[in-house]
Amino acid sequence: MEFELNVSLDPTLGCGQAHRWIKKNGKWEGVIGNEIVTLEEKDGYVICEGTEDRGMMLEYLRHGDDLDIIYAEISSDPFVRDLAHACPGMRILKQDPWECIATYLLATNANVKRIGAMADSVCRTFGNDLGGRHSFPRPEDITENSHLISACRLGYREGRFIELAEKVSNGSFVPGDLASMDYAECFAALRKINGIGNKVADCISLFSFGHLNAFPIDARIEKILREKYNVSGNYKELSKFAEERFGRYAGYAQELLYHCDVILRSQAQAGGSQPIWIS
Repeated sequence: MEFELNVSLDPTLGCGQAHRWIKKNGKWEGVIGNEIVTLEEKDGYVICEGTEDRGMMLEYLRHGDDLDIIYAEISSDPFVRDLAHACPGMRILKQDPWECIATYLLATNANVKRIGAMADSVCRTFGNDLGGRHSFPRPEDITENSHLISACRLGYREGRFIELAEKVSNGSFVPGDLASMDYAECFAALRKINGIGNKVADCISLFSFGHLNAFPIDARIEKILREKYNVSGNYKELSKFAEERFGRYAGYAQELLYHCDVILRSQAQAGGSQPIWIS
């Protein structure tokens, strides 16, 4: 299956917003639902293997986002404009709510590599074997086999991870319900989950529920705001600055800022006009 889309897969799948994509021999391999999906760019088209569900893939890649409009708006900021020019085609993904929430619950005090390792461990322990890769487990797969959780090596995150799975399993928390909420409501609902702070709530709001104005702030982003914009403050104050500075597509600006080092480093390399992403 192939489809036409304005997308650059390297920054989209290699930037750390989703944690189970691996680049092999020039192709990106990931797991969506119960399918091992392989994606490759060719002449303006995305070549997709492993699924025939075109609608699912277009939704996952947020085909409705007009990157020309988005990049034009966030490029009102000179620094972001330079980053956007150097990194065309990066898209925010629309990830499954349960998988995104459960994965980002593990993100506290962990880098991208560590988050991916924990997510893969959870999948190998509780998910279905798809033949070389495993599906992300259902909440009940986790609760019914919770005695296996120590094999995942989640550390202090074990308890809150099981707690989330139990709440989703018994219906006291329904991830899909957040889809009808506006950004403020979604953020507040996520903050009620044990183990989810401001940054993680913003990550989930952006990468699953499509609130493109969400602007996750961690130590790296805080440093960039301080050094590039001479702005400091608490999370609420920095969020307000980002909203006013970058507007309704602040989430796209955030992804470019987050990876500004690799983008600018690639720009400085002889003959390199676009960033080099390491999976």
